[in-house]
Amino acid sequence: MPLNIGIVGAGYVGLVTGACLSDIGHNVTCIDTDKKKIDLINKKITPIYEKELASLLKKNKILATNRYEKSISNKDLIFICVGTPSLECGSQDLSYIKKTCKQIGKNLENETTIVMKSSVLPGTTEEIVTPLIEKHSKLVAGKDFSILVNPEFLREGNAVYDFKNPNRIIIGHNRGNGKKTLTELYEGFDCPKVYTSIRAAEMIKYASNAFLSTKISFINEIGNLCKKLNIDVYEVANGMGHDPRIGPHFLNAGIGWGGSCFPKDTKALIEKGKALGVDLKIIENAVKVNDLQPLKIIELLKKHIKNISGKEIGVLGLSFKPDTDDIRDSRSIPIISKLIEENAKIKAYDPKAIENFKKLFPTIKYCKPEEVLDSDAVLILTDWKEFEKLDYKGKIVIDGRRIQKARNKSRIYEGVCW
Repeated sequence: MPLNIGIVGAGYVGLVTGACLSDIGHNVTCIDTDKKKIDLINKKITPIYEKELASLLKKNKILATNRYEKSISNKDLIFICVGTPSLECGSQDLSYIKKTCKQIGKNLENETTIVMKSSVLPGTTEEIVTPLIEKHSKLVAGKDFSILVNPEFLREGNAVYDFKNPNRIIIGHNRGNGKKTLTELYEGFDCPKVYTSIRAAEMIKYASNAFLSTKISFINEIGNLCKKLNIDVYEVANGMGHDPRIGPHFLNAGIGWGGSCFPKDTKALIEKGKALGVDLKIIENAVKVNDLQPLKIIELLKKHIKNISGKEIGVLGLSFKPDTDDIRDSRSIPIISKLIEENAKIKAYDPKAIENFKKLFPTIKYCKPEEVLDSDAVLILTDWKEFEKLDYKGKIVIDGRRIQKARNKSRIYEGVCW
């Protein structure tokens, strides 16, 4: 039976969630404050680049609006998918969450199930979200409405696939009928359904991201050592990955991790630990390794061009990973900042992220990949598949993402950790 679903926040998580739920037959309304984004969605145009998302929007009927009063009432489920960015100190900015809770509360009706899908630290749903909704709705959680935590584990660039093919679904619940409603929503998904307390569900998201971040920083540290020892770290990682206790995933050494989740979630967890008197030393050091890792590419560049002032440096890849236009905490940002600081002339290309990157760096030259290759040296910062098709003959290439064609064909080739 189709459910009436409201999605608050039409970003990467909210829009993918809404599009996928619409695709399996539910009635979906997305609520967002960005009028440009709303207009695009109502025209069946995706405001972000995410593989398969455009076709889902064209295929299904999704309404987008900024009117809470028309979007919250008469809904079986309301998903909260708004951003939780980092404050300057590293802790979590809950301003969007608080505004959302106030608006939901003002327009909430009985017997609605509210689902927290935004990443929030343990305790947030019980101590901030629930009281705010109760205050503005005059309703009681567990009696008049239900509130659950259902964290997302979507990889940008593969988010639609991940939503449709989850490896687990976490449902955090305390009381009320929401557990039954959310279980029914996911009954067609062939994966384990893990039921936990609300706080445990919140922590599962942060612990997962912190572990994966640490795993990448670990292999980057091993890669830095391997580089000095003239060992290919990918041979090492391959041998390690056959051990089922370790596994092969997230052992790709390079210039580090970025994106919308790992940086802010690790920082928020560290700050939460500090507030509670707990030193999260492993996670803190994983962040420190990641902050230093991208500048390894500048060190290698200077092995071959000692003074880069006035030199043309080509940059291939600006997004934090392939198959997305997201540049949040991309490793290209500190690298390009350093190149600018040293007066290099930059020529950059990315298949999808140029328009977003121009907002940060409007003065550098953006051009076709062939023009990027016509530089004194080329840096590869994102592993887009199309970079395997370029002609690197006669070039100096410093590679942060292990593009095999560059490795085989360049005149001078340096891998960051190999």
